[in-house]
Amino acid sequence: MPTSNDGIWLRTATASPQLVARSAAAAKLRNVIEEVSEYAEHPREKHLGPVVLRRGRRAETTTTDQRLLDSRGPTDWVHTDPWRVLRIQAEFVEGFGALAEVPRAVTVFGSARTPRDHPEYELGRRLGAALATAGFAAITGGGPGAMEAVNRGASEAGGLSVGLGIELPFEQGLNPWVDLGVNFRYFFARKTMFIKYAQAFICLPGGFGTLDELFEALTLVQTKKVTKFPVVLFGRSYWGGLYDWVKNSVYGGGKIDEKDVALLHLTDDIDDAIRVVQEAYKAWEDTH
Repeated sequence: MPTSNDGIWLRTATASPQLVARSAAAAKLRNVIEEVSEYAEHPREKHLGPVVLRRGRRAETTTTDQRLLDSRGPTDWVHTDPWRVLRIQAEFVEGFGALAEVPRAVTVFGSARTPRDHPEYELGRRLGAALATAGFAAITGGGPGAMEAVNRGASEAGGLSVGLGIELPFEQGLNPWVDLGVNFRYFFARKTMFIKYAQAFICLPGGFGTLDELFEALTLVQTKKVTKFPVVLFGRSYWGGLYDWVKNSVYGGGKIDEKDVALLHLTDDIDDAIRVVQEAYKAWEDTH
């Protein structure tokens, strides 16, 4: 049965004790952050840029404990930017804590709208199984469609299935095949986890979200923020037009170099995709 520590979900049958302990610690730290945020709302000093005002400070009529325990007080402060900074920090702490023990992994993107009876769903399922067989955990956005297919294939093959969810107006929650799940409010925190804990990206057919993640990965590789990190476009009939545009228009127009085009690997073959991932991982190991 899955267990939850705030935004972190663990399917305990496949989660290691270290992962369980780290997720619990992250949840406790988040509670501490929430408590100390009271000081941001009621500072002992008033700061105006580099200027500190002390003498004009009004006397507090209640104690910090009273304000902490009073549920009838104003709540607008939780929506202010200082509070959001703490919430953002908490998301990074939770993500790092929950995923630190994840073994080598590949992040797979794809459409949430892929129906279960579509050939692309079965393709994602086979890809997830192949990653697990090759010794890689599968990381997805944790949603339905192609993401569910990859998580399902990895889980059925005995691998670790990871889902990094996002809070959306039309959110459907983590799919049932996620063994380790973390929910995020902010895209940038979630994207950091996709990159940090993966050794490669594989993009199944998808929409704007998949394109966003694809081009962010390409930018990070091109600017050498990450190294030895292949980006695989799976499905020639779907991605071929984009690949041709990058090659003919973007490169042809002098906006990128030839080596930048080579960052993309276009394929229809699961074994070929796994080979690219394994070769890149071996190259990374040889330099670390």
